[in-house]
Amino acid sequence: MKTAILGAVAALTLAGALPAAAQNVEFTLINNSSQALHYFYAAPSNTEDWGDDLLGDTGTLESGMQATTYIYDGSDQCLYDFRFETAEGGELEAYEVDICTLNSYTLTD
Repeated sequence: MKTAILGAVAALTLAGALPAAAQNVEFTLINNSSQALHYFYAAPSNTEDWGDDLLGDTGTLESGMQATTYIYDGSDQCLYDFRFETAEGGELEAYEVDICTLNSYTLTD
């Protein structure tokens, strides 16, 4: 079940927002926070399940790094909730992010 924000606040940066099909979304995830990210979940805002970790079994996004991120879940929804879990145990969440116009997403603390 989705929970309230625990830890630092995530900030959204849209850079050159280009339309995209919700079921095939690619964007740049930028970690400008002071913590390494170990897990990233994205799910349509109208669901309760977070789904699979988008960083994969061995994925880590270190502080100051960026990576191309993909959401290919077949959903026709544009509004998604994001959940990030850090190496230090912190949890960050953002709600109703419009992935149909998303080009990049930046985490800060």
